[in-house]
Amino acid sequence: MSALLVHCTCPDVACAQGIARALVEEGLAACVQMVPAVQSVYRWQGRIQQDEEVLLLIKTASARRDALLARVTELHPYEVPELLAFNADSGSAPYLQWLDAQSGAP
Repeated sequence: MSALLVHCTCPDVACAQGIARALVEEGLAACVQMVPAVQSVYRWQGRIQQDEEVLLLIKTASARRDALLARVTELHPYEVPELLAFNADSGSAPYLQWLDAQSGAP
């Protein structure tokens, strides 16, 4: 069983909720946590920006990575959404089994 944790920032709660719900409803993610009021400082188009965003912590089976990234890109309002995928090399066996059952096979 191989799992991923994907980070994605959204401009507001409504956007974050819409993406989270779509990913879980479509079986692309087992669980999505929303962390509000994240302060992001970044360079965009040659200027330093600072914005409050909502961070999504998306848990999915590794086999769903490409489909999940494509779907978030379709749903996301940013021209270049933050999508960072991290392998979860270990964890609670029962949780990983649940995660795989919820988001493993298409």
